[in-house]
Amino acid sequence: MSIRRSAVYSILAALTALIPATCALAESAEDADQRQVVLPYAEHKFDGNIGTTYKDSDPAQFPKRLQAPKGAPNVLLVLLDDVGFGQFSVAGGGVPSPAMEALAKEGLLYTRFHTTALCSPTRAALLTGRNHQVAGTGIITELATGYDGYTGIIPKDTATVAEILRQNGYNTAWIGKNHNTPIYETSMQGPFDHWPNGLGFNYFYGFMAGDTNQIRPYIFENQTPKGTPTEDNYFLSVDLADHAIKWLKDAEAIEPDRSWFCYFAPAATHAPHQAPKELIDMFKGKFDMGWDEYRKQTFERQKKMGIVPQNAVLTERPASLPAWDSLNSDQKKLYTRMMEVFAAYGYHVDQQVGRVLDYVESLPDADNTMIIYIVGDNGASAEGGFDGTLNENAFFNAYMMQYKDMLSHIDEIGTEKHFNHFPAGWAWAMDTPFQWTKQVASHLGGVRNPMIVRWPAKYNKGGEIRAQFEHVIDIAPTILDAAHIPEPRSVNGTAQVPIQGKSFLSTLTDPNAKETRTSQYFEIFANRGMYKDGWWAASLASEPWVAERGEFDPLKAKWELYNLNEDFTQAKNVADQNPDKVQELSALWWAEASANKALPLDWRGAERFSGELTGKPNLAGGRTKFVYQGTLAGLPEASAPDLKNKSFSVGAKVEIGDNANGMIFTQGGNTGGWAFYLKDGKLVTAHNYIDAEHYAVSSDTPIPSGTHDLKMDFAYEGGKEFGKGGTVTLSLDGKQVGTGKIEKTTPFKYSLSENQDVGTDTGTPVTYDYKTPFSFGGKLNEVTVEIKP
Repeated sequence: MSIRRSAVYSILAALTALIPATCALAESAEDADQRQVVLPYAEHKFDGNIGTTYKDSDPAQFPKRLQAPKGAPNVLLVLLDDVGFGQFSVAGGGVPSPAMEALAKEGLLYTRFHTTALCSPTRAALLTGRNHQVAGTGIITELATGYDGYTGIIPKDTATVAEILRQNGYNTAWIGKNHNTPIYETSMQGPFDHWPNGLGFNYFYGFMAGDTNQIRPYIFENQTPKGTPTEDNYFLSVDLADHAIKWLKDAEAIEPDRSWFCYFAPAATHAPHQAPKELIDMFKGKFDMGWDEYRKQTFERQKKMGIVPQNAVLTERPASLPAWDSLNSDQKKLYTRMMEVFAAYGYHVDQQVGRVLDYVESLPDADNTMIIYIVGDNGASAEGGFDGTLNENAFFNAYMMQYKDMLSHIDEIGTEKHFNHFPAGWAWAMDTPFQWTKQVASHLGGVRNPMIVRWPAKYNKGGEIRAQFEHVIDIAPTILDAAHIPEPRSVNGTAQVPIQGKSFLSTLTDPNAKETRTSQYFEIFANRGMYKDGWWAASLASEPWVAERGEFDPLKAKWELYNLNEDFTQAKNVADQNPDKVQELSALWWAEASANKALPLDWRGAERFSGELTGKPNLAGGRTKFVYQGTLAGLPEASAPDLKNKSFSVGAKVEIGDNANGMIFTQGGNTGGWAFYLKDGKLVTAHNYIDAEHYAVSSDTPIPSGTHDLKMDFAYEGGKEFGKGGTVTLSLDGKQVGTGKIEKTTPFKYSLSENQDVGTDTGTPVTYDYKTPFSFGGKLNEVTVEIKP
């Protein structure tokens, strides 16, 4: 006789089925109309009859794999980095982009799409469909301050679109840049909740930082460090494209009927600007006209292409930026070379993304693949300062390089040796026809980026322009709309903040579709913008090429006003003629800021990198002694002992032979940091002061073979001041063997992507006295780092 479920169990099961939150089981969810708004779906339980043996039991049923709704498209979401509106040829710029152009001819080019003006905030808004401060990311993760809108943590109540898609049957992957994990959670100890795998992505391959050396990045696969590639002719963009194609091949081969979502985020064209030499050589002489003429030429092309209206006015150069004709021959020579390298870098990433696009086009379900290509997460970056820089990290340490100091390195620009960045004048030119650049959320140069959308199954005419006002928060709901997946009310037990974006799917088929976004606030570094019904109020807090911001009072800051219905480029400030509209929009901005966790405003720059000043968590915080047993590679700077602006020592117990070589301890790389190593038997301590000055102290004589205690002591002489120098003392078995001065030290940040390593060097060298990985040649038993009071 069969053993059936008890009556009580049957009644409970029936009651449970009446609760909307759990009504749809996985196998019944294939119908889009029955998709749950509470995730995850309940686990399938066998509901047949159980007998004493399988012979008198109902047939077994395995849980059915949840599938995306019928007809749900594949989605390829591409996001480039630090790209100006007038940079690539697809939008009239001077950097060739044949792959983008080909996609735009088959799809739609959106000319009034907006980002947040900064990296991590745009990416958080993109993934969650909420405003950046609501998604906890009002600033890049390195500058987080701990207020709800500025933690650098995407909260559980703003689940990502990937998590929603994954729990509705999609296969998901994130390939490229991740700048949305708190910096103090990026070590091999995690926690991993805020890594891509914890944010809804089944697979991750890329780097965990805001930027990285394109030739020597530190790579992760899922949560496993893969280290730094060492092969010749390596470039990150190629590697990322290879892995995107490989993941797509595997997905299509193993489970061709399963819809997929691939978020592909190359590092380009963020600094460092690096590219193959043959591509750099292609652009020799192409930008000799300078940035003023470049803007004029780009603007004319934009008009001919219909990207800007015929009555549009080209905005003027900011008064603080020099005219190209005012520069001397050395400046022009250096700045032109930097732009040539940048153009090659952009052309290179277009080629690599193009390879991914070509592969997607070859798939059987290419027509039902929705491609969303966002050409930049903000405007072009002016963080190179007036002269450009060999090291973007110098700007983050409030140091501006001078052109005379860089001329001797002109042939090294674009190689792995430097973290180079072009001058602010070129960034302004890349943002043609608008004012300002990255960071400036108050003006279109910081927030307006081209976007290309292609989905042949929905719209197959192609080559048209769309001019509806859209924002990055509108991407997630558009994807959900396309997939026929409802916005969830609860995800993984957490009630959700409603998605603030709105689907713009209607614009694909109707060029005159009504705008769904009629209002949007903007804020980065207290640069503020408020858009409503065609009007834009703007308040600039600081120029983006100023590293040290000083005092600022947002209550007294001036507001500008633009009528975008008549003034596409924000060229005519009409605030004086419309004081009531200024008052209306500025008041609305404060209301939106309060509702979206944008307060308190914080305009500080480089000093916010300091964990000690901002109170950011640190795995090394509160400790003064750190003991490492043997080799330990790839510990992020944010999880390592903070050596900046203080005295410290590094001691090592070693067993070596004659003329020993190898790294004992390093923190940082060619953008700044420390190294303690043996070179040809001599003990060496080196400090890289933001690639502007390099210091080294060596032992007087070689260290003999045997078992020894080696030590370097750094006595900081700056007191409570930042970035001052000190004295290094080297010792062998307790006896001094060398001493010397370090005149300056890096005050705030060694790097955004280099690590602390013991027994090896996983990144770029602190000094080119050695070549990485420079693994320790003897036996490294123990390394001890001590922070001195």
